[in-house]
Amino acid sequence: MPVLLASLALFAVPLVTAGQHARPAPYGDRLTVHARVQSDTAAEPALRTRGRTLQAYDPGTGRARWTHARVGHRPLAVLPTPGHALALWDDGLVTDTERRTGRSVRWHRAIPAGADWLRTPEARGGAGVLRTLDPRARMVAVVTPRRIAAYRTADGDLRWVLPAEPGCAFEPSRAVHHGPALLVAQPCGAATSAWPEQLTAVDDLGRIAPGRKPLGNALPGAAAAQGTAQAPEKVVAHHR
Repeated sequence: MPVLLASLALFAVPLVTAGQHARPAPYGDRLTVHARVQSDTAAEPALRTRGRTLQAYDPGTGRARWTHARVGHRPLAVLPTPGHALALWDDGLVTDTERRTGRSVRWHRAIPAGADWLRTPEARGGAGVLRTLDPRARMVAVVTPRRIAAYRTADGDLRWVLPAEPGCAFEPSRAVHHGPALLVAQPCGAATSAWPEQLTAVDDLGRIAPGRKPLGNALPGAAAAQGTAQAPEKVVAHHR
């Protein structure tokens, strides 16, 4: 009997291991590396959406370096930033894939009611939803009609949320960068006010307004190491 039990235990180990490897990724992520990066100094690949995948490729040869797919979904838009491949998917999920090697998806963030809105003509296929908020792309905005949400690119931490004014709606496709500011159109129904009054200006710290006192966006401990004050972790600022 002891010998039989020992044999059964040995037989069960591969089954447990196989079960662990067979677990599906929580968001349906499927990463495929086509070409290994041979040097730490290799240039970052260009990015494009291709069919139902996000693809990184060598701009010189066109050869794919890696692809990111999600079961049952397709990418609508991609925002390349240094070290990051940010993508908007048709179910309203935003992902950040490690850009140079495609070895991992760093974080996922969901747009509230994003899937329903992205199916409407007003969404324009997700045009303009993903926006950088500073020259080094350390902060990224997700612009939707109801709100602008800003995330720290390094870890996906939500730093601030700006809701649209009552009776108004942001228009992501009409947002433009002007110097350090992102100007987002926010028309209000049949408003007759001059067009400058229908624009909202934001940057990496939130809505641009006189006398504002925003939270910082440095990673936890970074400011302290430099001898400066740092805002608490996991605090979301709502600027009006």
